[in-house]
Parts: sequence; C-alpha cells; structure tokens
Amino acid sequence: MKERQSVTSVVAVRYRRAGKRNKGRILDEFTQLTGYNRSYASWVLRSVGKRIRINNKLVIVGDRRKEIRRNKPRSYDEKVLSALRKIWVIMDCICGKRLEGVLGELIPVLEEHGEIELDAATKQKLLNISASTIDRALSPERKRLLNRTRSRTRPGTLLKHKIPIKTFSEWDDQKPGFVEIDPRLRGGRLW
Repeated sequence: MKERQSVTSVVAVRYRRAGKRNKGRILDEFTQLTGYNRSYASWVLRSVGKRIRINNKLVIVGDRRKEIRRNKPRSYDEKVLSALRKIWVIMDCICGKRLEGVLGELIPVLEEHGEIELDAATKQKLLNISASTIDRALSPERKRLLNRTRSRTRPGTLLKHKIPIKTFSEWDDQKPGFVEIDPRLRGGRLW
C-alpha cells in the first residue's frame, strides 16, 4: 500500500503536467502498475494532494491518516463550554435546538438566583451560539452522562385481562420484580 501511495504521488505530478494524449498513456501505465481500474485511477491522479471530506473529517487525498488541522482559533473557549454544560444539566439535558431558544431568558434568571456567574464576553458568546454548535460541544458530555439504552418494551395489561389467575393479593405493576408471563408458554411454544 505504501508503494502504491509513493508511486501515486510521483505519477500524479507527471499526469497533471501532461497533455491529453500523454495522460492516456500515463493512465494505462498507472493502471497496470497499481491494479486500479481506469476511472478510479484517473480520479486518484487528479485528486492527490487535494482536500476532501471523509466521514466528516477533512483529509488530504493520498494520505488518509493526515487530518487537516484548523488554523482558525476556536470561537468558544473553555469558560463558555463549562457554562454551557452547567446550563444544559440544569435544563435536564435538553437538545441544542430547544436550549438555544431558552438561553436568552434563562441566563438572566440563573444569574439572579446565583446558579451561574458569567462575565460580559462569555454571556454574549452564549447568547450567540447556534443549536448545531451546542450539540457538537455537548456530544461528549451527552455520551458520558446519558449512556443508557432505551427499552422498547412497555408493561401492558393485555395478559391481565386475557388470562384468569387466582392471586392472593392485587396486581402491583410498580413493585420491582413485576413480571407478566403467559402460563400456557413453555419453552417458547404454546401448549
């Protein structure tokens, strides 16, 4: 694979400089050497060194391990993110779209009651943050705090009404350990 990458980077320079007739020859040579089909080979030679998005990450074609680093400084520093996390927990972990809508009303109330203390710059950044940025910033925290699966089954009353049962006490659905079982089932089959 490393040999293919090194050959690709060398041939790509020749391919870009060549005219239309020579590009065909270079492409034939390259497909025989690497085993790529012709259309993929032409795409690789055209796009080596260019930036593309793979799995929501910008990478340079030819070296997928090399991720492009941002030169732009982050807009929201750790003070803003920690205040956002605290507000999110206070609001019972609601989604970013709903949180964005209530931040304008919520921040003054929380400051008034002494729940959070924010300087003017942090407060302004919290008021300007978008819903998608909130979701991106809180995704690691959401995974850490809300790491539970959702059960699809719900307790029902179907079996209570269908099967006559003698009990010594009333049904208590709220008690831990409550189970509904069809007594006609044995080993997964009706008998």
